[in-house]
Amino acid sequence: MKTAKVIVDRDFQVSRIDKRIYGSFIEHLGRAVYEGIYQPGSKFADEEGFRKDTLELVRELNVPIVRYPGGNFVSGYRWEDGVGPKENRPARLEPAWSVVETNEVGLGEFSNWADKAGTQVMMAVNLGTRGIQEAADLLEYCNLDKGTRMSELRKQHGREKPYGFKLWCLGNEMDGPWQIGHKTAREYGRLADETAKLMKTIDPSIELVVCGSSGSGMPTFGQWEATVLDECYDSVDYVSMHTYYADHEHDTRTFLASSEDMDRFITDVCAACDYVKAKKHSNKTINISFDEWNVWYHSAQQDRKLPKWVRAPHQLEDVYDFQDALLVGSMLITLLRHADRVKVACLAQLVNVIAPIMTSDTGAWRQTIYYPYLLTGKYGQGIVLQTLVDGPTYETEKFGTARCVDCVAVYNDEADEIVVFAVNKDIDEPIALNLELRQFDGYEVGEQVVMVCDDLYAVNTEEDPGRVVPQCRTGSAVHNGHLEAVLEKASWNLFRLRRAGMDN
Repeated sequence: MKTAKVIVDRDFQVSRIDKRIYGSFIEHLGRAVYEGIYQPGSKFADEEGFRKDTLELVRELNVPIVRYPGGNFVSGYRWEDGVGPKENRPARLEPAWSVVETNEVGLGEFSNWADKAGTQVMMAVNLGTRGIQEAADLLEYCNLDKGTRMSELRKQHGREKPYGFKLWCLGNEMDGPWQIGHKTAREYGRLADETAKLMKTIDPSIELVVCGSSGSGMPTFGQWEATVLDECYDSVDYVSMHTYYADHEHDTRTFLASSEDMDRFITDVCAACDYVKAKKHSNKTINISFDEWNVWYHSAQQDRKLPKWVRAPHQLEDVYDFQDALLVGSMLITLLRHADRVKVACLAQLVNVIAPIMTSDTGAWRQTIYYPYLLTGKYGQGIVLQTLVDGPTYETEKFGTARCVDCVAVYNDEADEIVVFAVNKDIDEPIALNLELRQFDGYEVGEQVVMVCDDLYAVNTEEDPGRVVPQCRTGSAVHNGHLEAVLEKASWNLFRLRRAGMDN
């Protein structure tokens, strides 16, 4: 059996994890809002129209932050349409996704939903069709206490206390020709800088995310980051990253190697940020908000058949299979390995639209990708340890050399627990894991969890929601300071190590 040798050491640390790395995203797109989180008249609706079954699953995930309201949607959005009495709110054409937006849910309703879900809001401003003053007005409406036009307007709308949103996106994917109000890097960098300066004058406590490239395949990638940050480096805190992966060729080995591309993407964006830092002789470090990431391709064909200018169509409703869950697990491992620079990340999206949660008129259920997202967020808390992996590799034409085993170890210093996440991408053979626990004497395996399935394309449905779920395992153990285990072929794995004699 092939072996992956792994070394971790208590003193060799990457970073303490920012819990916002496990964030998510809800856009006014498809059935994410309408029929996803909000469906008055449904048997699942609460007194405000929010679906209680969806809320239950979101609370189980313990999502720390949710990006809102877009996405491409935000670049044509008038936030004023979604505040005040609902009977006065206009329905408008929404050109980003070719639908009708009724504005039944706006920032007040979404903030109420976020409170019920136990999460924070990551707010976005429109820098596509709008600009500096509209962004300033929105911030004033949301975050100022009283005594100004916008803060008093909020009170008239029934919200006495400020919303107090602390993390804000300066537009969305402004490098993309598909984006409403698309701009050149220099144009956007100047606008972002002036908007950021005014927003931080109004509320110095906020943090701001500037748009990076929409993906590493963009022709302007790298130069976009350098040019935009050259304009606004001193005014912003994070640069955004977005990526989605697909298996159009039905080539699982290459598909699972996508995490190698994600790893290089993060490294390259950090290099661009640090280039501008050096150029400006700055002591400030720009970190990463990876605020869109996921698998996205299953719904492409069906979306081409959808009618235009309707309300809440079934858009981007990918039905995720088991191999998608494996890649999502690897992508989470990749984010953790870069926790020194990735401080915010958002699985895109949360409900119905390329999402871990699906709903119908008769219920809500967990897709395959729900589980690695749930368990990594639950147990991946504390400090990421430098995780050195020496193991088998394989070659792909698209991504080059790929590791058969993705692995990262986290030390939860509050619980005195070592948590190891590992994905075996070998779809034919198991791989032995041998992890050396330097300076971690006296630990034993408290829990072992695996996701494995005999069908890489198996899915969870409303009729069969338990087709692909985590399973508890035994057989791993710590011998002479080494965790020894077998990673089943094509599997996602979790090991929790506690001091001998401690309760789990």
